[in-house]
Amino acid sequence: MGGASSERNVSLASGFRIVEALRSRGHDVTPFDPSRGPITSEMERELSAGVVGTEPPSLEMLAKVTGGSFLPALERRPEIFEADVVFLGLHGGQGEDGTLQALLDMAHITYTGPGHLSSALAMDKDLSKKLFRVAGVQTADWLMAPTSVEEVEAALGFPVVVKPSKQGSTVGLTVVKERGHLESAIDEAWLYDDEVMIEQFIAGRELTVGVLGDRALPVGEIKPVHEIYDYECKYTVGMATEEFPAKLSTAQTDLVQQQALAAFRALKLRGCARIDFRLDTSDDEGSVSGLYCLEANTLPGMTELSLIPQGAAATGMSFPELCEEIVRLAQK
Repeated sequence: MGGASSERNVSLASGFRIVEALRSRGHDVTPFDPSRGPITSEMERELSAGVVGTEPPSLEMLAKVTGGSFLPALERRPEIFEADVVFLGLHGGQGEDGTLQALLDMAHITYTGPGHLSSALAMDKDLSKKLFRVAGVQTADWLMAPTSVEEVEAALGFPVVVKPSKQGSTVGLTVVKERGHLESAIDEAWLYDDEVMIEQFIAGRELTVGVLGDRALPVGEIKPVHEIYDYECKYTVGMATEEFPAKLSTAQTDLVQQQALAAFRALKLRGCARIDFRLDTSDDEGSVSGLYCLEANTLPGMTELSLIPQGAAATGMSFPELCEEIVRLAQK
């Protein structure tokens, strides 16, 4: 948990909740921050009392708090090398992009979530969208920066979504409604990644599907206070309403779950992941034409407000049971 990405605070909130859940099932759990090392009991009490906040930590704060590199903290650590399973509660950055997964693979250490290649593909939104289309999963049109305002307007129209191509929790994301604001939005996204995506904005309902092993969990709908499901809405009580299961027809529900499984398989994911969609509200009921896959999250949030736990709860699965199932999938 923790790490050096802009989602560090979210990861800590997820991680301590996972620790508590697995301990309640009788497991021996050691919290570990790959940027700093083992988390002592004193540090655990201090960090677990923190909150995610309405904004991600600044880049300056991250540089001060973490060393950035995972290698020194991981080198021959018994907490890692002697573990039956490493439960990855990291979000974004080297914890979710396949870097850490590759290190664990080389050391023959069992861990939760997808392998290094799948993790890298899912984190790179440009590549994942290309694979979605090959697999018959519809996704919105997009361009990659650098590009001109004229090219964006001709290919995508406005509004568009500008975002870092390899980032999560909507960090660095902007909805651009006027051509005059495009350049500043791209500059903002450049701060968080070396690649920036400009994507067609799809107005409509925000849907999400968790995939656990080989089955799709109930479809959920998110109704954020803001125009998009941004960082503040995701991690602040009262800023979004989530409905599990979503109010959809049987045909629509089946379609969304089928598309989620197709996206999961297109990226060769395993374990637990979350697939996010937009459903165009002008779409005919049950038609595939108005459903667009936004992205796949390979290490989705596990906070009290997160979506995977809510989807699992809709099937009658408690949070400790969900965490234990994710461990079982890793061992398999």
